[in-house]
Parts: sequence; structure tokens; C-alpha cells
Amino acid sequence: QVQLAESGGGLVQAGGSLRLSCAASGRTFSSYAMGWFRQAPGKEREFVAAISWSGGSTYYADSVKGRFTISRDNAKNTVLLQMNSLKPEDTAVYYCAAKEGSLTGYSPSYYRTYDYWGQGTQVTVSS
Repeated sequence: QVQLAESGGGLVQAGGSLRLSCAASGRTFSSYAMGWFRQAPGKEREFVAAISWSGGSTYYADSVKGRFTISRDNAKNTVLLQMNSLKPEDTAVYYCAAKEGSLTGYSPSYYRTYDYWGQGTQVTVSS
């Protein structure tokens, strides 16, 4: 089992940057694929980005491709989401998620792929 805690959210102007961090407990973090999702008020939770357990494969929603970068540091049990060129439509609560094992055979963008979730961190982008 793994517990997840997000940090790094806040208020930023359009065009600015934020870096979200997700700290994971447990000794087997390197065996988990990780994902980021977000949920804006009145909207469904949507996929943002995902990374394989090794870090060798990454996946992005079209809406963030070229602006956001997901990475992981297995030695520090951490996954990061660097968000650049932020837009007001990026405003949402951002959630970190973990899936035990490989993403092979699973859709990285489907929320039910993931077994564990953090509590979320608010990101607000002002225009």
C-alpha cells in the first residue's frame, strides 16, 4: 500500500509556472506507475499526465502537451509535475495517483486504472 501527499499548488498569473510534488510513502514506490489528474468545479476529473514505474514512458493529455512535464525520482519517492505557460483553464484541484505495477494493458488516462489517490492540491491561474 502507498500513501500520497501532494504539495506545490497555489495562485499564479496566466503565463506563469508552478511545480507540483507528490510524496509517496512505502518502500516499493519504484514499482508504481504514477499519474496526475485534475478536477475543476462542476467538471469531471480529467487526466493530465502519467509516468511508468521506470520513468521510461510518459503520457500527456493533449491540453497540456508541450507545457507540462511529469518526472519521478524513485530514490526520493517523489513524482513531479512541472507546469509552464499556465492558463486560466488549468485552474483545478490536482490529484496524484498511483497504480501498482506496469501500465501495460491499461489506459494511463483512465482514472480507474489507479489504485491510490492523494487528497489534492489547489491550482488557481488568474487571467
